Amino acid sequence: MFTRRGILKSSASRPLYNFLFRKNYVFLGAVFGAAFGFEMAYDSITDRVWDSINKGRQWKDIRARYVEAADDDE
Repeated sequence: MFTRRGILKSSASRPLYNFLFRKNYVFLGAVFGAAFGFEMAYDSITDRVWDSINKGRQWKDIRARYVEAADDDE
């Protein structure tokens, strides 16, 4: 599995090693890119779940009622 120098021998993992792990700045960029992508996906999913649980109770859902009521009072 490993050669004497610790580099993977497997033909399936060699392209991954050569592309991603060989140079530190490429690996670091991939880690930061993956973290950013995960954060964006996680935020959008949790926002959708929160909005579905609290539908009708948030300001963005009831704002129109209060804005119309304030306009009618004037």
